[in-house]
Amino acid sequence: MALRNLYKEMKGLKLKEVPAHLKPMLSIGYAKNAIRKGLDNYHAKYIETSSIDPLLHVCFGGMIFSYLVALPEERRHLEHKQHGGGH
Repeated sequence: MALRNLYKEMKGLKLKEVPAHLKPMLSIGYAKNAIRKGLDNYHAKYIETSSIDPLLHVCFGGMIFSYLVALPEERRHLEHKQHGGGH
């Protein structure tokens, strides 16, 4: 959704105007405000409504993180097995 809004804003700009339009968005202060706004929206949508979704987000996020951390080692095992990893 945010990329769609950015695209709509930039669609009418000339190429010379794009860097001046994007530069304020790449500052640390803008990033902090965007993160704060996102966290406030998350809190209003899920925490204040006593929803079970935050628990599911933590569970699924933990599973995905665990899978991504273990993935390189699993790929090494599979590659070793494919190349005749017998001793």
